[in-house]
Amino acid sequence: MNADKPTLPSPPVTEEFRAGVKAWFEELRDALCAALEAFEPDARFEQTPWQRGESGEDAGGGVMSMLRGEAFEKAGVHVSTVYGEFSQEFRAQVPGCEESAAFWASGISLIAHPRSPRIPTAHMNLRLISTGRGWFGGGADLTPMLAEQRRREHADALAFHAALRAACERHDRDYYPRFRDWCERYFFLPHRNEARGVGGIFWDYLDSGKRAEDFAFAQSVGRAFLEVYPRIVAAHIGEAWSEAEREEQLRQRGRYVEFNLLYDRGTRFGLRTGGNIEAILSSLPPHARWP
Repeated sequence: MNADKPTLPSPPVTEEFRAGVKAWFEELRDALCAALEAFEPDARFEQTPWQRGESGEDAGGGVMSMLRGEAFEKAGVHVSTVYGEFSQEFRAQVPGCEESAAFWASGISLIAHPRSPRIPTAHMNLRLISTGRGWFGGGADLTPMLAEQRRREHADALAFHAALRAACERHDRDYYPRFRDWCERYFFLPHRNEARGVGGIFWDYLDSGKRAEDFAFAQSVGRAFLEVYPRIVAAHIGEAWSEAEREEQLRQRGRYVEFNLLYDRGTRFGLRTGGNIEAILSSLPPHARWP
């Protein structure tokens, strides 16, 4: 499968399959929220349902879950399911629109901005998109804030990649090197000639012809993130940090803002399909700084 020329051999996704994927994304959301809340003495996620349009052929919605606490200055875990028809200008960019421009998309996205600069920021998302064809996409990446932790041989980076490698290798030994390299290309700021963080995996247009297996792979990635990121948080939650480290964190968060507003495909997809703007832009950190 080439990133620029996806191969999508399977037919559109059935209603029954869509319902099962959506339900599992909601289960994963609940587990992720509970895992992050375990680090908070008082704060809890606030859930806000939202609706896209009126009920009918171009509608949908979701639930935005936001946490603002002591361990996490800002964290969001969102699930959305939207459907309708792609605009004429968007159709050329989306596989399967030559058969049908009608789309259905369901996904989960997580972004965690810890208060401590010693705890890495993390991102994870999984999605199923159906047009005239259907495919899974997603990924997870880690963004340490401090220079000493942005080394690929740092323990956090090694643990994160090991968890994702194991998830990939349960399904296809070729997945990890392919999706790791795709992540390296994707989470990159060309105007600064630097990576956003220490990487992870990223993939799109995954349609192997065995849809249940593709879904099982997405589930493995979600479970791997659920296991490894809280473990990384726990390793640093009690560490003291300095004002100089806070300043470095705020500057690095500025890079995060630049990527999400300039290059992130999920941001563009959400805005172009009438998604919830607050949920889409909740990936931005609560505070950032530019020199």
